[in-house]
Amino acid sequence: MGRFIRLFSQRLPALLILTSALMASSVAWKVQEWRYAGQIHQCKAELESYQARIKMAVAQLTKAQAKVVIQTEIQYRDRIKIVKEKSETIIKEVPVYVTQADTHHFGVNVGFVRHYNSAFTGEPAGSPAEFDRGPTGISLAELAEVNAYNASVCWQWREQALGLRAFYRQLQHAQQSTTTKSQHSVSSN
Repeated sequence: MGRFIRLFSQRLPALLILTSALMASSVAWKVQEWRYAGQIHQCKAELESYQARIKMAVAQLTKAQAKVVIQTEIQYRDRIKIVKEKSETIIKEVPVYVTQADTHHFGVNVGFVRHYNSAFTGEPAGSPAEFDRGPTGISLAELAEVNAYNASVCWQWREQALGLRAFYRQLQHAQQSTTTKSQHSVSSN
């Protein structure tokens, strides 16, 4: 037993030092935790606030974009409807401007049809041939109707292109105004 006491008494200072060091580090850890807990809590609150503002900005942008989509869709459909109505009127007027007598007097030859079709395919019609001079059996009235229809489609494409261009500009404007509002909101906080 004396040996045990002697061994314990020799190791007691080392044990005390080790225990003291452990307790001191534990206390230091707690002090640091208390010291930075407020800052961490504040940073988390700022991050959550920032994320909420971003979500709100995204929601505003989505709403603005939806409004642009709806407005453009309405304008585009109305403009296309007007173009179609006008072209239907023009097609109905073909017999007034191209009569049966005109169709009998003037013929449409194969060369004209080949050239007309090549213009729509974007490929050359090929070398002219003797059969190009022959009649096609297509009346001038039919040709006028097809031409009026094709012109109508071109006008519809034009309106569509103008609508898409306006749509793109309005989307850009909605994006910029929403982004500007978001930035002011973020910078004010």
